[in-house]
Parts: sequence; C-alpha cells; structure tokens
Amino acid sequence: MKPMGALPSEFVAQSGALTIGGRPADGWAVEAGDTPLFVYDMAIVAARIGRFRAAMSAIDLHYAIKANPHADLLAAIAPLVDGLDVASSGELTKAMAVKPAASISFAGPGKRDDELAAAITAGATLNVESEGEAARAFAIGDRLGQTPRMAVRVNPDIELRGSGMRMGGRASPFGVDAVRAAALVKAIVAAGADWRGFHIYAGSQALDAGAIVETQVATIALAARLAEEAGAAPPLVNLGGGFGVPYFAGDVALDVERVGEALADALASRPAVLGEARFAIELGRWLVAEAGVYLTRVVDVKQSQGETFVVVDGGLNHQLAASGNFGTVVRRNYPIAVAARMGQAPTETVSVVGPLCTPLDRLGDKIALPPVQVGELIAIFMAGAYGASASPSAFLGHPPAIEIVTAG
Repeated sequence: MKPMGALPSEFVAQSGALTIGGRPADGWAVEAGDTPLFVYDMAIVAARIGRFRAAMSAIDLHYAIKANPHADLLAAIAPLVDGLDVASSGELTKAMAVKPAASISFAGPGKRDDELAAAITAGATLNVESEGEAARAFAIGDRLGQTPRMAVRVNPDIELRGSGMRMGGRASPFGVDAVRAAALVKAIVAAGADWRGFHIYAGSQALDAGAIVETQVATIALAARLAEEAGAAPPLVNLGGGFGVPYFAGDVALDVERVGEALADALASRPAVLGEARFAIELGRWLVAEAGVYLTRVVDVKQSQGETFVVVDGGLNHQLAASGNFGTVVRRNYPIAVAARMGQAPTETVSVVGPLCTPLDRLGDKIALPPVQVGELIAIFMAGAYGASASPSAFLGHPPAIEIVTAG
C-alpha cells in the first residue's frame, strides 16, 4: 500500500456521500449528464481570496489564469481580484471578457507579433522578457500608433528554496537577467513607453513560509536596486507567487498569515525608491486547486496477478497531474475517495486506472480504499488547478471532461 495526500480541509470531516458545494456528488453527475466531470466549489475559492486579503491587506492580488481558465470560474473570480495574468492571446481574450485590459498583464517568453499587437491594442501590460521582445513591441506600437504598456520581467539572481518549479537563480528562458534589467528599463523609458514596473518570479509550489518570506525580502531589495540603477521608480512590483498547496502525504499547508506578517514588515522599511510603488502577488493553484474535485465512474474492477485494478472512465487525458505525468519527479498519490463512502475505513488495496491504452494512465497507485463497485464514482481531490486545460484531452479521442462551477 502507498500513501495518499490528505483531503482538503473542507472535505476531511465528511462521512457517507461526498458533497461538493452543499450538494451530493451524484447530483452533480446527474446534472452534467455524464462523467467524467470537474466540479469547482466557488465558495472554497472565495474563502481562499478572503484569507489572502486578511493576511495581506495592502497587497494587490492577481489571478494567474493558467491554473484554471474555465470561463465560468474566471467570471466568478474576476470581481474578487485586482488583476489577471495571462500567457497567450487565447488567455488574453478570456481575461478581457471579464476584466478591463488595464488590469491584465501578459507574460511568456515566446510572444508572437500578433500577440504583442493584440496586447498593445487592448492596453494590457506586456511583461517583456527580452530586449528583442521590447524592440518588436515598440515597432508594432509605432505601426499601430499606440504607446505600449510595458513591465520588465526579471530573471532574478535568487531562487525560491524548496519550490516545485524553480524559475530564478539560473539561466532561464523567462525574463531578462537581473544584470541587464536596469539597462532595459532605461531603454523602455527613453523610448516613451508607459512603463509599469517589474515582474519578478523566482519559483512556484512552495510550502515553506520561511523560504517564501526570504525570497520576497530579496525580491524587494532587487527591485529597489534595479530601480536605482535605472533611475526610474516602478509603479508596480509584482513579487510573483509561489504559494504551494499540500498535494501529497506528508505535505503541510503553507502558513499564509506568517508570510503576510513578514511581508508587511519588509514593506514598512522598504527603500525610498519604492515608496510610491504598489505591490502585487500573483496566485493560481493556491486559489483554485483545493476547490476542484474530479469525478470519474467505475467501469470495471479486475484482478491481475494478485493486484486489484479499479478501471474508471477518465484518466490522464483529463487529469494529467494526478497521474504524475505533469512535471512530478517521483509519482505520488493525490487524495482519492469512493464518493459514496466518505470516512469509511479502507478494506482493500487497489490501483485506480483510466481507460487509455498506456500504463501511464494510473490515477491512484496501490491505495487503500473501501470496497469499490462498478458504477460508483471515484473522487480525485486537489483537481482545481492544472486539470482539464493542462491535460492531453485529444489523446485517443475520448470526449473532454465536463466542468461545473458551484454558485459559491
């Protein structure tokens, strides 16, 4: 038997039939008309946003929509946050449907000319990632007769310790190396752009509050140094995000309140060049991951050489991350339950596998569950981030998963 991650706090005390947003899981499946499906509990998302606001009242909150760009979820989140961060023209279109372009920023190392043109035309902020991208943006702005809004994305000379994906302190396709960033700011200001500040992202999926605090303090110092070198005070400093969620056994939830207290102290003594700057944190998975449940129906229970396999109608084509094939070095189990028997003691060890013709399609590896019957729903938690949109939905031609957002 292998361990699973712990259920999110909103579900851990449930017994009997699983409820999501106050409604039984079976009811959501009936409403959807089919399985598999994702159900996103907007009340959980709103609670996460409220917790952030309480802990960091002076900090702007941006939602990184790459975590989950589902239209209904995005429409519900948009009024509750200060900005949206996008990474493609497709995401830009979705963001502009629910938020003014002035509160949208566009990052990504490979922006095409048509994407730069779309952002400039709309009035979104370009987080420029190289001198070449800035030059292309100016040429496009001249052609369009519009002044680009530009921030400089910095590849920092620091990294976020313990993060699942480190994006600083090394050679990177993301951003301009810190040693060259001030010169780029000078060029942007001299060329007449509407300079919007810095975007500095050092890593993601960190659970260590101390490491996040350390990185934020270093990021503030870096932004101040670059602003002094460039001779230009930034209107906004995006401190990145990095807030992790406890997917796996042994993970401990991030102490966001500790981060907020330390950040407030750091900003209270910030250098004068940052005195008028606003600060933002962009979060994706921390806002939405624990709000999502993936429901998939059992189509077969079979034995093979002494092992039991629970075969379900959805798999890595919808929930790639839970299969361990989305950047996980060591495959570990997300929290999983039999939706009809929450809280019931496990009696058997099974592997939950999807319908795809690949041994990689394994959602639960040798996990302990109560008895499982054909036709029942299996619930996979922590499914609100990097699920449907980050999975190879076209693989083998199975239909896409249905997505539902609760009223909240």
